[in-house]
Amino acid sequence: MIRLSYARQTIEDDDVEAVVAALRAPQLTCGPLVARFEAALASWLGAPHATVCSSGTAALHLAYAGLGIGAGDEIITTPITFSATAAAAYYVGATVRLADVDPVTGNLTAASVEPLISSRTRAIVPVHLAGLPADMAELSELARHHGLRVIEDACHALGASYRGVRVGGGTSDAVVFSFHPVKHITTGEGGAVLVRDPDVRRRIERLRQHGIERDPARLDAPAGPWVYEVQELGWNYRLSDLACALGIAQLAKLSRFLGARRQLVAHYRAELGRMFDGDGVTWVPEVADRESANHLFTVAIDFARFGTTRARVMQALAAAEIGTQVHYMPLLHHPLHAQRCPDEHARPRPGTDHYYARTLSLPLYPTLTADDVRYVVGELHRVLGESS
Repeated sequence: MIRLSYARQTIEDDDVEAVVAALRAPQLTCGPLVARFEAALASWLGAPHATVCSSGTAALHLAYAGLGIGAGDEIITTPITFSATAAAAYYVGATVRLADVDPVTGNLTAASVEPLISSRTRAIVPVHLAGLPADMAELSELARHHGLRVIEDACHALGASYRGVRVGGGTSDAVVFSFHPVKHITTGEGGAVLVRDPDVRRRIERLRQHGIERDPARLDAPAGPWVYEVQELGWNYRLSDLACALGIAQLAKLSRFLGARRQLVAHYRAELGRMFDGDGVTWVPEVADRESANHLFTVAIDFARFGTTRARVMQALAAAEIGTQVHYMPLLHHPLHAQRCPDEHARPRPGTDHYYARTLSLPLYPTLTADDVRYVVGELHRVLGESS
């Protein structure tokens, strides 16, 4: 069994107590804790409101649908992301175009997006990879110039900030978060959509619950207190009160969790600098105008320089009870996306190729210790040294 997984949830006694209390409440779903969690999340982020839902994937789907993206439309996003960023666009009938990334951060670049913009483009979808915000000033200006939407996939970036503003509190058309167990806080599974337009928010909330409208002022034929109307095709993307109880308890600790991650990243940088001094192993540096949420700690390893492969390194670390992961295989490496994006294969993406060939995610979560970090870096040094 892996002793140090690449990521894991942090569940404490008060989290358990909050869920038990919710289990004893009259409503397990569609109850008051949903609104409480939404209000607390919006307040923490400095956003006008938040809509919680069943997953980060559901949040992306709701954001695309709520903003009216559909058949015949295109979005432009990064090839270095989890499948859902693109798959949720397929759900609404849209086409996905894949730009390129910065070879160091793995984040989408405006320079690679601009040549892909066409009359069918409706949105730019940056992903804040590993918790570090993309360059939103450049991407937002590009979107404004072409009349496009900006949808931030911030599933890695709860607690990150860009130019002093927390991700989610800015001016993008939509921002989505995930509360999967490996993320900064968890609701078991869960997600959230933040939009600034109240009409879009209302539509997202309706789509979240089967397309149901209950407001008498918005019904075609109100006839009594039992009446509701299914006004469009929606989904069951609700988040239960049980999940929201956990989310409320976890959100109260988010600042502490973020602080622990920052300290661990500082330990990693110090240990890596001491062990490797930039020789064959590097890491993403701090960026002056943004603060990472440090969802992942990734290193860039020149595997050829050490005479080895990433697979061998991962296997050797696993034998030392250290879990690692790769974030991510480029989307076109997956059969689904290769089939869905047939026109995207020929274009070179040097940043993507460089980033993917070298990246490896090391363990990072709030209960990791400084001694654990030293052990991980020491084992990485041993494994690479034995290969060279």
